[in-house]
Amino acid sequence: MLMIDGDYPMAFGGVIMERDLTLPVDQVRAEPTPEGKPRGWSNDGTMASIPEMRRSGMAVALVKINRCIDRGDTESFCGHAGHAHGEVKTDHHAYAAGIAQLGYYEILEATGQSRLLKTPAEFKEHMDEWERAASYDDLRVGMVLGMEGADPIVWPSQVQEWFEAGLRVISLSHYGVSRYSHGTGTGTDGGLTAQGPELLREMDKLGIILDVSHTSDESVRQELDIFEGPVLASHQNCREVTPGERQFPDHQLKRIIERGAVIGHSMDTYMLWSKGVDWANIPPKRPFTKDEVTLDRIIDNIDHVSQLAGNSLHSAIGGDTDGQGGANGAPKEVDTVYDYLKIADLMDGRGYKQEDIENVMWRNWQRFFEANLPG
Repeated sequence: MLMIDGDYPMAFGGVIMERDLTLPVDQVRAEPTPEGKPRGWSNDGTMASIPEMRRSGMAVALVKINRCIDRGDTESFCGHAGHAHGEVKTDHHAYAAGIAQLGYYEILEATGQSRLLKTPAEFKEHMDEWERAASYDDLRVGMVLGMEGADPIVWPSQVQEWFEAGLRVISLSHYGVSRYSHGTGTGTDGGLTAQGPELLREMDKLGIILDVSHTSDESVRQELDIFEGPVLASHQNCREVTPGERQFPDHQLKRIIERGAVIGHSMDTYMLWSKGVDWANIPPKRPFTKDEVTLDRIIDNIDHVSQLAGNSLHSAIGGDTDGQGGANGAPKEVDTVYDYLKIADLMDGRGYKQEDIENVMWRNWQRFFEANLPG
C-alpha cells in the first residue's frame, strides 16, 4: 500500500540535527547526536530517512522549511501575551536559515534521492511511476515544498522569489506570533498582523496553497475571509477529540472542509493525549508515557472528520514526522514511518471500506495536489 505524509519537516533533521537521511534509519539512529543540538531530538529516535520512506511505500511527503524569529516579549510586539518560541533573532537570520533548508531539499533532488513536485503534471507522473512499480527501492521520493511559519519571507512580495524556487504551501505562523499572524500558544483570539493580508493576496496571485495548521482561531477566520485559493491543514487534529487550542473546533473543520481541504492528522502525542496540554506553556517532558497514547486516537480523529464531512475524502496522514521529537513523541505502536501502515489495519477493524482506507493513506492527498498545485 502507498502512503503520502502531509507533514515531514525533514530539513530539521537533515540540516539542524546534521543527520544523513540518505542512510537506512537504523544507521541514522546509531550515529551519536552532535553536541549542542536541541534537547529532545536525539538521533536514536529518528523515524524517517529516504530508505525508510521507500520501504514504507511513502511516495510523497509535504516537506517543510521552518525557522521562526524569537520575539521575546510578544505582548510588546503585538499587544498580546503568548508563546515566545523562536530559534533566530533577526529577519536576516530567518531568511538565511530558510534558504539553507531550501538548499538541502535541492541537493537531495540533484543527487537522485528525491523529486520536487511543483505542478499537477509532475505530481501525477510521479504517482503513476510509484503505482506501477513492483519495488520502491530505487525510486525517488516525491516532495512538495512547504513553509511552516512564514518568518523567512521577509516582506510579502518576496514570496515571488520563494515560489520560483519551488515553494508551494505556506502556513503563516508556527508557535507564538509570526511576522504575519498569531499561532499556537497565543490563545484563540489574536488574528493576522498588519502584513498578513498582503501576504495572502500575494499567495493568491501565485497559486500558493494556504496551510492553516498552527494558526490561531481568529487568524484562520480572517485567512479564510481574505484568501481565495486552495486550503489544507498539513498536521491538525480535532478539539472535540483532544482539548486545546492547537486542535481545531468543529466550526473551523467544517469551514475548511467546505473549501475542499484535506486534513492531515498529526502523530504528535501532545495532540492526541486525552487530557490536553497548555499550549502556551508546553511541558518540556511529556506528562504521560508513550504507551498511554495509541494509534486508536488517530482513528478517532479520522472518524470525527469523516462524520463532519459525511465521507472519507478529507482525512489523511499528517505525521509531523520527526518534528515532534521522533519515536518518543509518537503513539505506542509507532517506531518509524513504516508503522503508519498500521492505520490501514485499524481502519479495517472499525469497518471502513478499502476505498476509504486508500483515501486516508494516500488518495486524498494525491487528488488534492493534482487538483491544486499551480499549473
